[in-house]
Amino acid sequence: MWLDLYFIPIMIRVCLVGLFPFSALDKVVFWKDALAQTDSSFLPKSSGPPLLVIAIVVEAVAPFCIVFGWHDRIAALILALFCVVTAILYHPFWAFPDFWKPGDSKARAHFWDFLKNFGLVGGLLLIVFAAQLAPAGVVARHPLSSTAVYTPAGTAPPSAALGWSKHDP
Repeated sequence: MWLDLYFIPIMIRVCLVGLFPFSALDKVVFWKDALAQTDSSFLPKSSGPPLLVIAIVVEAVAPFCIVFGWHDRIAALILALFCVVTAILYHPFWAFPDFWKPGDSKARAHFWDFLKNFGLVGGLLLIVFAAQLAPAGVVARHPLSSTAVYTPAGTAPPSAALGWSKHDP
């Protein structure tokens, strides 16, 4: 019971947002480098310091809200939007001509970072829309079962889609 109620949900959230506080700390410790990256977008240079402070606050506060379940949905939505903005502003893979060049490629490096940001967006949106976790015992007994992801919200009980009932551990 403690596994389903506490450990698994907290570990999922820690794994999802664990990089953000370290990113915030990196921005504080290496302020000049972070400011140079912030100023590398098409935004005016004067917007760099306020944007960097906002980024530090978002990356430092939102993960703790998500892990500890305090206003976690809005925190996850803010962090998801942050990831979208970061991907678009700071990983413009389309702006580099070396995408198909063999060897090192700035375009491909930015492309993978762009996609990773959107992978985080997907995980964060699962927090926003409160995907129900299947109990660990059910997953162990039915490892090949699936969740009905294309059922409109609120129209089918998630337990039926997963093949488990209220009585499963």
